[in-house]
Amino acid sequence: MLKVIALAVAACTFAVSAWGQAWPAKPLKMILPFPAGGPTDIVARALGQGLTEALGHNVVIDNRPGGGGIIGSNLAAKAPADGYTMLLGGITIFGVAPSLRKDLPFDPIKDFQPVTMTTRQPILLMMHPSLPAKSVKEFIALAKARPGQINYASSGPGGSGHMAGELFKLIAGVNLIHIPYKGAPPALNELIAGQVQVMFGTILAAAPHVRSGRVRAVAITGTQRSQALPDVLTFAEAGLPDYDASSWNGILVPTGTPRPLVERLNTELVRILKTSTVQERFAQDGALPAPTTPDEFAAFMQSEIAKWAKVVEAAKIQID
Repeated sequence: MLKVIALAVAACTFAVSAWGQAWPAKPLKMILPFPAGGPTDIVARALGQGLTEALGHNVVIDNRPGGGGIIGSNLAAKAPADGYTMLLGGITIFGVAPSLRKDLPFDPIKDFQPVTMTTRQPILLMMHPSLPAKSVKEFIALAKARPGQINYASSGPGGSGHMAGELFKLIAGVNLIHIPYKGAPPALNELIAGQVQVMFGTILAAAPHVRSGRVRAVAITGTQRSQALPDVLTFAEAGLPDYDASSWNGILVPTGTPRPLVERLNTELVRILKTSTVQERFAQDGALPAPTTPDEFAAFMQSEIAKWAKVVEAAKIQID
């Protein structure tokens, strides 16, 4: 048995050596196609710190927001496939865009290799305290009484918040007006200021504002309540069991990255995601660590593409 393990380690070492010099030999970059300070940024910096300690070289977080994640993702897709560039992607590009965006300058499936899923983040229905609805049933009744008069903010077209809002409209049978922003932070700021009435978004950035009373949390997706906001009902508890949506993120690298480097990144990232420090940090903010193998992550993305393609078609969603 020991001989088999030794041979496996030797084979992996040979593969890396055959590709080039010892890796890593310089700092790595993790491209984040969203603004600093948002929920995905929190995840990126926690993983970046863990990788820096594990690999012995800095992992630089490179925020490249814009275009609903297209700008940063395109930059990553065209980066050298040498193991030094990662992308912290998610549902916007790798779940929704294949059926919603026909103008992508890259192919989300062919131009990237999955490394591991990182987190799944339940979606929170939240609203400004001035809106006279404190439950899902009250909100649905209010929306039906005011068709087309209630708006909801999201982090951008095709993002998790947008798709969660459109799925809610279909299941609840209500007419809400979508107001897209360039990222979750500005959308949340506008909700707090009362410039928009409702928002579908993740807990990570919203939890402190819910606790302070500046935002009212109504319900959360998923099968269980969040440790971050334990008093908030799930949609099933609130009387809408058929409604479920979640945001998710994962690490990908440009296609052509040597498999041994993909496996090494997977090993380190999975270990980091399983540490008590990271799990406790994410739990406080409502994110659920969800490490996978590269193949499991690839299969999950395919299932998400199929799911959201149905929503895009049913809701007749178009991106101008």
